[in-house]
Amino acid sequence: MNNLISVIVPAYNEEGNIDEFSRLFDEMAKNSEYKFELIYIDDGSTDNTFQKIAIAAENYDFIQYRQHPSNIGLTDALKTGFTASSGGIYVFYPADLQYLPEDIPALVKPIIDGADVVTGWKQGRYNKRFVSSVYNFISRKIFGLRVHDLNSVKAFRANVVKDMFLRRDWHRYIIPMAADRGFKIAEVKIPLYERRWGSSKFSIWRIPVGVLDMLAVKTQISLLKKPFLFFGTLGSIFFTIGILIGLVAIYFRFVEGEGYRPMLYLVILLAGLGLGLFVLGFLGEGMAAIREELAAVRKKINDLTDKTDD
Repeated sequence: MNNLISVIVPAYNEEGNIDEFSRLFDEMAKNSEYKFELIYIDDGSTDNTFQKIAIAAENYDFIQYRQHPSNIGLTDALKTGFTASSGGIYVFYPADLQYLPEDIPALVKPIIDGADVVTGWKQGRYNKRFVSSVYNFISRKIFGLRVHDLNSVKAFRANVVKDMFLRRDWHRYIIPMAADRGFKIAEVKIPLYERRWGSSKFSIWRIPVGVLDMLAVKTQISLLKKPFLFFGTLGSIFFTIGILIGLVAIYFRFVEGEGYRPMLYLVILLAGLGLGLFVLGFLGEGMAAIREELAAVRKKINDLTDKTDD
């Protein structure tokens, strides 16, 4: 395994933290038994973050950097970092110094010991603790995971995300998507500190967006694997109920001599809903097949790229 560890640090308007982060990272790297590279991704900052990163790269030979012309989000910043990285292990770390570089070796150690993915478990007081607790509780129930914190620092083998399809903001769900693929998940307690400089990028609108993304990811890793099984089962249930109610309606009409028009409407509704779900199941199967073919194509491209690099 490639033992180089690539620490990917997205930064958006973090000019006051870059110098200190780089200095602390240098101290950590000198005292660690592991070999590191630090990759800054300036995600369209409007302050002097990029200039600070460029100066830091002149002072430390382990620093690489990339720049986005505009702010496109953490997930795309990480994907840029993956492309720029040379290591066999990736670490996602923020630039805001709420997590200190000195804790990176502890985050990486479970991977050296055999894990595929490690998620940090925030330790300490922070403003969004209640929101984070509720979010993680729901996530554990939906994905069936035992880890405490999905939205923290992470370390993972490079091959974990090699063929993983990450949409915008889906960096939060690397853990459940990796677990779904059979990768071994571990968790490490990581201290969380108060911000030293700058302000949080958190917005209240991230809560509903996060919940919807959570449901979308759950759909991708479970329902869309066998869509006809899901929709077909529901369709069969509704259609069967409609037939049974129709038989009851026939009994009342021809045996009891009484007709109930609302019951007829209900039969039509249930039968139509059942047939509609069957159609959705067929369409879903087609989409699942296309998705699997695209995944296979991406894997072949990545394999060819790896052979070319070798």
